[in-house]
Order: sequence, then C-alpha cells, then structure tokens
Amino acid sequence: MEFETLCLHADNNIKDEWGTLTTPICQSATFVHKGVDVPSDYSYSRLSNPTRRHVERLVAALEGGADAYAFSSGMTAITVSMMLLKPGDHVIANDDLYGGALRLFRNVNALNGLEFDFLDTSDIEAVKAKIRPNTRLIYIETPSNPLMQVTDIRKAAEVAHANNAWLFVDNTFLTPYFQKPLELGADIVIHSGTKYLGGHNDTLAGFVVASTEELAKKVLYYSKTIGGQLAPFDSFLIERGIKTLPIRMDRINENAGKIAAYLKNEKKVRKVYYVGLPEAKGYDIIKEQSKGFGGMISIEVESKELAEKILSDVKIFQYAESLGGVDSLITYPMLQTHADVPLEERNRRGINDRFLRISVGIENAKDLIEDLKQAING
Repeated sequence: MEFETLCLHADNNIKDEWGTLTTPICQSATFVHKGVDVPSDYSYSRLSNPTRRHVERLVAALEGGADAYAFSSGMTAITVSMMLLKPGDHVIANDDLYGGALRLFRNVNALNGLEFDFLDTSDIEAVKAKIRPNTRLIYIETPSNPLMQVTDIRKAAEVAHANNAWLFVDNTFLTPYFQKPLELGADIVIHSGTKYLGGHNDTLAGFVVASTEELAKKVLYYSKTIGGQLAPFDSFLIERGIKTLPIRMDRINENAGKIAAYLKNEKKVRKVYYVGLPEAKGYDIIKEQSKGFGGMISIEVESKELAEKILSDVKIFQYAESLGGVDSLITYPMLQTHADVPLEERNRRGINDRFLRISVGIENAKDLIEDLKQAING
C-alpha cells in the first residue's frame, strides 16, 4: 500500500475483530485470562492494550520498522530508548537538540554513567573524530531543533555501524511521510507524537520504532518495566490524527515555503533558518534523503524589542510552546523550549533574545504572511 492508504489501513485487525469502522477505545486496566495454560494477547494495559497496540502497529508500518511502542510523551520515548545503553557507554549527539533531550542527557543520563560528546553532527568528519572504543550511540535530530541542522542519515549510520554503535534518529519534524530514517540505516526512530502525528495540539504521545525484532524486544522489556505507556484514549486521538497526516504535511510544507520566502526578504529579519531554502546549509542532503522540508522555521530579528513585539502582536499565529499542529504557533526558545540550556551556550549557538521559532499550520499562507507583516512592521 502507498503511504496515504497505510495511514488508514495499515492495521485493520482490531476493526475486523470487532466490526467497527473506527478503532474502539479499550479503557480497561486488566483483562480476563482464558485459562491457566491458555495464552492471551492482553493481560494488563501496562504490558499491552488493544487500542494502543493498533496505533503502535500503524506507526511501525509508516516508518517501515519491525515494531513500535507508544508512550505518554516524547520524553518518555527518549528515556526508554536510552535504557538500551549501560554505564560507561559513550554517546555522540547533536549539540542542537530539543532542550528537554539535552536536560535528560546532561542531568540524568550523564549522572547515571553515560558519557556524551555534543557537536554539529551535520559535519560527519567531526563525528568520526569523536568516535571512541566505547561509543555505542550516535543520536541525531534532523532537521534539528531549533537551528535546523541537517545530518546525512545514511553517512551517520555508516559511521555508527562501522564502530559497533547504533544510530537513533528523532524524526519528529519531518515524520515518515517526508523522511524514513530506517530505510537510510537508522536503528531506532523516535517521535514526539504530540506534534505532527497527532497534529491537533490535543494530546501528548511518544513513539520508539525499532528496525529489527531483536531491538524491538529490548525496547519492550524496558517499556513494560519503566511504564509510561500511552493511554487508550490518547492512542485513539493519535490514530485519528495520523489519518490526515499526508494532507496536513503537504499543506504545511507548501505554506512554510511561502512564509520562508517572504521572511528572507523582510528587512527586519536578520536570518532565516529553513531547510527548504536553496541557500540553506544541508539543502542538497535533505533533498536527497527526504521528499519535503516540513513546517519549522526559525528566525533572528533585529532586536529583542522586535521579538517581543512580534510575540505580542501576532493575531493568527499563537504564542505557545509545542509545534506540528494545524494551528500556526510561534515560540521564544530562550524562555521556553531551551530555557534550561545555559545562557552562554544559548548565545553561542544563536538562541538569543532575538531568536524566534515558528511552527507553520494549515491556515491560508496569505493570511499568515500578512499577520507576520503587521506584527513586524505595524
């Protein structure tokens, strides 16, 4: 089946069994055993739940993975995936990551014995130079949050596998509709399902998709041990969102291209970070490894005062955290997503008081551009 059809029909088992068009919400913590020696698919919802299992199979099919597991947030998904490592293991990761991931790596995983090097992983030679005998993981976001660094997934996978390491890819920004890291050599794909998969800013979710059955079994072990699985109702909402994923991503991609083109010619905008601009660093790579550029744009404006004015004066865009929904949002990373990153480090990377991150939605592009114009120049 093609991707658009998979979004609706990748796993019809539950629907076939129950005769429902939409997936039932199985709101049960426990299940009755069929007999002492009779195996059952379900026993306790921390281990598995019919509604959650359906959306897990769906996401696994979309990413082309052996299996997937759904969690209560993207951060839970990252936490469980990092349990595959042991104290003393070395990790190479983007220096430009979602602030929550950086907080987890530095303030939890590092204290528990993992060793980290953070760098611009778009520079594959720099990645190679950081390899150690104990390197067990290369962890990337591509495009990264919020500076939109693009890492060559295939080359990163080659480096990882040549050194007995895994490659984990956070694919939240582009989704499997635009980019399939497992096909390019990644071992695990991570999603904040809260974002584009759900698509409506109405629930939290996270996914870990494994490339092999062996790796999937390891993820399942830590999943059932740690907990934090996605609830049945939230699983239902994520599945409902996925049904329209291709349509939403096409519209968002189209809108973002128009908005980025406007912003790069706006005199009060000093810099535009958008991977779909031909002059963007990594443009050739993303053209090769994905079929779209997504809806995330970051900008640096001429002053702190202008940044604050934009946040106050936008009318269609909403000043709010998160991304990936049908509504267009604008975020101030220094106060929100990256507030826990030390000030000196933020400023060195350009995440300063003039830096804004935009998540483009499905509204009319003309209205969105006019909204930005009046907020910038009004």
